[in-house]
Formats: sequence, structure tokens, C-alpha cells
Amino acid sequence: MKKKGIVQRLQKGTVLSAEGYLFELERRGYLKAGAYVPEVVLDYPDAVRELHREFLRAGSEVMVAFTYYAHREKLRVIGREKDLEAMNKQALRIVKEIAKEGDALVAGNICNTWAYDPSDKVRTSKIVREMYEEQVQWAVEEGVDFIIAETIEYVEEAKIALEVIKRHNLPALVTFAATYDKSKDGYDWIEGCKILEANGADVVGFNCIRGPKTIMPLLEKLRKNVKTFIAAQPVPYATSKEYPAFQYLKYDRRNAHPIYMELDRFLCTRYEMAEFAKHAQEIGVNYIGICCGAGPHHVRSMAEALGRTVPSSKYSPDMSQHGLLGTDKVVKKHEKKFLKQWK
Repeated sequence: MKKKGIVQRLQKGTVLSAEGYLFELERRGYLKAGAYVPEVVLDYPDAVRELHREFLRAGSEVMVAFTYYAHREKLRVIGREKDLEAMNKQALRIVKEIAKEGDALVAGNICNTWAYDPSDKVRTSKIVREMYEEQVQWAVEEGVDFIIAETIEYVEEAKIALEVIKRHNLPALVTFAATYDKSKDGYDWIEGCKILEANGADVVGFNCIRGPKTIMPLLEKLRKNVKTFIAAQPVPYATSKEYPAFQYLKYDRRNAHPIYMELDRFLCTRYEMAEFAKHAQEIGVNYIGICCGAGPHHVRSMAEALGRTVPSSKYSPDMSQHGLLGTDKVVKKHEKKFLKQWK
């Protein structure tokens, strides 16, 4: 029986997705912070398989090929441009393999290129288009269900990504990284999404950069201004009105490391991400997910907040079994005297 595609699933209800491969695999010691290139795909493919599997068990309905930053511009930084095709194809084959363990869709993935320059639009647009063309072509050859173009900060770059995807007759989910008040080429973010909608994007929205609290106002405004499906994949970090993007977060001490290396102290709890998922669904967000910083525990809590029981729900918390916080049947009488200190 043929599985339902992304548009069919969105017509039926909310789709839950999980990303955050770069940060999680860096934390596990498989790729380098800074470059953030997915060389782990070739060097330690089993680590990628395991993370895909963990997100699948936690409730993600979309397995995203780990080809984020697997493009010429970033591979050149680490001297591995020759591995471009092998890295993309390996990532696509790994994700297809794991998706078959459940009823998950397979998404190809392209992202911001760091090559687009509005002051040199003609030349750099050609470079960007060529980079997207080769990645999307490989994704098509490997049989993906749809393509995600994400973390894009230029509306014109997003339009190129959309054009390339649509040329291959695939559904397109395109999301902006709203780091600044407007896009880097001066568009209002909602207007940028409306432009993508008018150009045939199946899903528009925002991913990465903003945490649950600071992405929500954008989503509420977006839902009122577009008719198409909308997507939200925030980072699980406690951004605020003062610091709307995670890069702006501050930790006041001398000789502080770059904020990327100290984000742990700002990490949202699983319950905060569950609350976000529920709220997003209530305001009409169709494609709900999570981005850089995500762990499977976040995804599972989000799935359960959406009313789902997933494979890893078997191991969801049950503090009634705890040796000191549990029920009277579990907690020994002589241990209870220590509970006051805990409380």
C-alpha cells in the first residue's frame, strides 16, 4: 500500500518532524562545531543511523536526510569538496533505510549556501542555483518524498531553492531563519512567506534561530496572512524579547566561550517543548518540529502533547516508581524522612 505524501498527511492533520542533527552529533563527538559540516555521514554512518532511529522512535513522521551544509561552499571549508556527491548519496540512503522501520516520509534537504550576495545578484544566483540543482538531483535519484529548503535568510535565495525543487515536481517546504527583524535582503518575514506561497511553495514558515517564545508571534501573524500550510521548527532554547535569536543569548562572565559552546544553560525542558507543540497546533501550525539543540526526549514529549503514543513512550517518565518520590508502595518508610530536604 502506497504511503501518503506530505501534502496528503497535512490535509489530514498535524505532521511532527525532528531535526537538530548538527548540534546533537557535535555533542556526541562526531562533527566539528564551527564548520558544522556533516562529515559524520561518511566517517561514522552508524551514528547517523542511530540518531535517525531515535527520532523515529520518538515520534517524528519525517526522516530528513542529513545533507544540511553538505554543499560545495561548506565542504570547501574543511577540504572535502571531492566528497560532495558521496556524502549526499550516503545520507539519502541512510535515511531511506531507517524510514522503512516506521511509516515515515523521506525528505531531501537543502539550506542556506553562504554564497548568495544581493550586491552581486546575477553571478551569485547562478552559483546558488547550481549548488541546489546538484543536491536536489541526487535527492530525486534516491527517491525522496519531498524537499525541505531551510534556514534561509535571503528571500531571493529562497525563491531560487523553490524554483529548483518545483522544476523536479516535488512538494516543497521552505522555511526562513528569522535571525533579524527583516530578511538580509530587506523583506518583511511574512511578506517573504507570501511570496513563496505565490510561487508555489506547499509549506512555508520558520525554522531554527528562535526559541518557542520568540517564534510564536511570527507564527500567529503568518497563520493570518497565508492560506497554505505553515511550518514551525524552533530551537529548544530560552530566547526572549530581549534576545529573540539564540545567537544573541548572553552569559555574563569573563572570558566567555562563543555562545554556541554555552547553549546548554539555555536549553528548554521537554515540557516546555511539549507546551509549544500543543500551542502551535491550536493556532493552526500544520508542520510542527524542532531544530538545533533537539534531543529525542524533546520530540517524544512533543508527540505525546499532540496526543500520540510512540514507540519510545514505553519509557516515558513515571516518577511514581522513584525510590524517594514514588508511591507509598515503592518508597521505604525509613527513607521518607529525607523527602523534606528534597522539597
